[in-house]
Amino acid sequence: MSSLRTGTIAVIACGGIIRLLSFGIRSSYGVFLQPVSTDLGWSREIFALTIALQNLFWGFAQPFAGMIADRYGSARVIIGGALMFGAGTLLMGYATTPLTAHIGAGFLVGVGIAGCGFSTVLAAVGRSVAEEWRSMALGVASAGGSLGLLVMVPMGQAFIDSVGWSVALIYLAALSLLMVPLAAALAGKPAAPAAANNQTITESLREAAGHNSFLFLNAGYFVCGFHVTFITTHFPAYVVDLGLGAEIGAWAIGIVGIVNVFSALGAGALGDKFNKKYVLSTLYLCRAAAIAIFMMTPPSVTSVMVFAAMIGLFWLGTVPVTSALVMQMFGLKHASMLLGIVFLSHQLGSFLGAWIGGYMFELSGSYDMVWWISVGLGVAAAALHWPIDERPIERPAPA
Repeated sequence: MSSLRTGTIAVIACGGIIRLLSFGIRSSYGVFLQPVSTDLGWSREIFALTIALQNLFWGFAQPFAGMIADRYGSARVIIGGALMFGAGTLLMGYATTPLTAHIGAGFLVGVGIAGCGFSTVLAAVGRSVAEEWRSMALGVASAGGSLGLLVMVPMGQAFIDSVGWSVALIYLAALSLLMVPLAAALAGKPAAPAAANNQTITESLREAAGHNSFLFLNAGYFVCGFHVTFITTHFPAYVVDLGLGAEIGAWAIGIVGIVNVFSALGAGALGDKFNKKYVLSTLYLCRAAAIAIFMMTPPSVTSVMVFAAMIGLFWLGTVPVTSALVMQMFGLKHASMLLGIVFLSHQLGSFLGAWIGGYMFELSGSYDMVWWISVGLGVAAAALHWPIDERPIERPAPA
């Protein structure tokens, strides 16, 4: 336990709170889909496209945010990202046209969360902890994002009920600025191990691109993005379509979050004890099973809440294990950048999960086809992780 010093604990705690705010506020956008679309006379596909663009911009910006964080430290990147995140959420509160929504909740929030989201925060946490505790520490920080689902999604619904969706987004924009002072705990330029000091960005990219296991990991994380964003964006509206109240959908997402706190911690601990690729395969296969069972169960408040608890068990546990696996295979020097690339694949899946959900609903009046696509993708992701080679890359010793 000597490796968990006071400073390290502060990094993990502040990183977890930043994750709570960034992922929680961003995930609350799902409860805005129906009121925004109804009030402005938009189809669901318009709002879904906004969220899809958000994920796309987030994904493409993430590797560059990672490169900057690897070179200059995470704190500056988190502060810049938090300011853009807040500005985009504020602009969405005043949106009256699809273009305004695409710029605010799409571009600004997407690029902003690249700076204050998964990869930047988790890379800073990973560097602060010894390898034997790394997966667990990443699980603790990731659990902050899970708590964000529990805290921010019902809070967003409560704001909508009390002051309307426009003012609710302004409130959330103000809350996002709390990430700025929290970033101070993650300040400092990262120190790389001596053996990796001579590896350039280009060499790191070439090394990762030529590693089959890195490609398998990217493909699997694509599926994670599809699942997570389809559910957070469309599940609250889907619950309303079932004839249940909007608050049921919001609390269901909250249940996903609270259960996933234990999932993230448990997956992090399992990743320290067992082969990470097998932990990931199990998580994806269980996700597929949970969705399939939900689709074959008659809809009710009970079935919605049970599904939320089931999917929460296998939700973001993929994040600490995937992150730790990248660091284990490729080291720490370019960790933020490589995590950003893996996360780009995640966000390409997120783009399709958000957009296809809206498109298929407008086309057929139902989400059923997308749910079954999600089942098939979960099985495919489980198979993709099985052949991954977890061993650290062997590099020639520096002269």
